[in-house]
Amino acid sequence: MAYNNIKFVNEDGIGILTISRPKALNALNTETVTELNDCVGKIEADESVKVVIITGEGAKSFVAGADIVEMSTKNPVEGRKFGKISQDTFTRIENLPQPVIAAVNGYALGGGCELACACDFRYAAENAKFGQPEVGLGITPGFGGTQRLPRVVGRGYGKEMIFRANMIDAQEAHRIGLVNKVVPQEELMDTCKKVAKEIMGNAPIAVQLAKTAINRGINCDVVTGIAYEDEVFALCFSTADQKEGMDAFVNKRAKHFQGK
Repeated sequence: MAYNNIKFVNEDGIGILTISRPKALNALNTETVTELNDCVGKIEADESVKVVIITGEGAKSFVAGADIVEMSTKNPVEGRKFGKISQDTFTRIENLPQPVIAAVNGYALGGGCELACACDFRYAAENAKFGQPEVGLGITPGFGGTQRLPRVVGRGYGKEMIFRANMIDAQEAHRIGLVNKVVPQEELMDTCKKVAKEIMGNAPIAVQLAKTAINRGINCDVVTGIAYEDEVFALCFSTADQKEGMDAFVNKRAKHFQGK
């Protein structure tokens, strides 16, 4: 599938996925979401991609939301179809075996904030702005925002952002836990790549299992979550990576994980 609205490059195991509709501030229309879904499927099957960074084209916008011009003409059936493919795509991103970092380089509004929340964690440029403006347009968040945002920042902040439909800056997003770190715009991608390389230095199977345990456990009671953690913890002891990591520690030598 040829892409018109996204770009993907694998830089030595770091997959960089860029939403590229700069004239529309990288807004998500049906074509862009369809391309994104296709690309995520390929990433999922590509074992050479160890960590994914999602960002937007340019220095102004990560994703400024869904394409309102396109949405304004939709009927309920069409609206539901657009919401469903977007929800499915973002859930696919959330459940990728690889860790996913959002490099929020500007506006992350509506679907952009929802896309960021589908990533494992978020780093933001100083000029980044976050918001869920949907209720001001007569709709609700439809790409997972009513579910993921309150889970990331807590019910109170999540409801406030959605009900007020206002924007918050990067520092406020950091204060409420929406982003992990705020850096100057020119340092954003280098910072994300540095973190990606740190993650890649750890046992890949253990990282994947830890991600799965967190994602599954967060949506169930703690007893069920702990039981799943017990299973993945035991499973790690069947891997060559566990033997390598512990032997390297005991013998005070460099570790070399193979993902086996």
